[in-house]
Amino acid sequence: MNGSNLIDRRIEALADWRGEVLARVRSLIHEADPGIEEETKWAKPTNAGGVPVWSHGGIVCTGEVYSDKVKLTFAHGANLPDPNALFNASLQGNVRRAIDIREGDELDAAAFKELVRAAVAANLR
Repeated sequence: MNGSNLIDRRIEALADWRGEVLARVRSLIHEADPGIEEETKWAKPTNAGGVPVWSHGGIVCTGEVYSDKVKLTFAHGANLPDPNALFNASLQGNVRRAIDIREGDELDAAAFKELVRAAVAANLR
């Protein structure tokens, strides 16, 4: 089964607000970069489906699902411009940055797509 199908199954299995958030974010990522590739990585007994990963010239971001949030971790987020202050987690690291989305949170779609485009551009340099 390919990565896209595994992500489809993960979203369907969630069947709650987290699945809706993951599906919405996935859609925004594809709108930002139609050339993005999907896969899952790091499968383990506690997460048999693995973690959704979006890549183009390297990892752009991952989409981890927890009981209280969906965490979008940008592999090289510390080096990306974030004028809309979307990053709200993993702020102390030298490389990664993350966006934690909790139930009821609104994500600025336009700013998020700009962040995805910046991550792809950085990967392709």
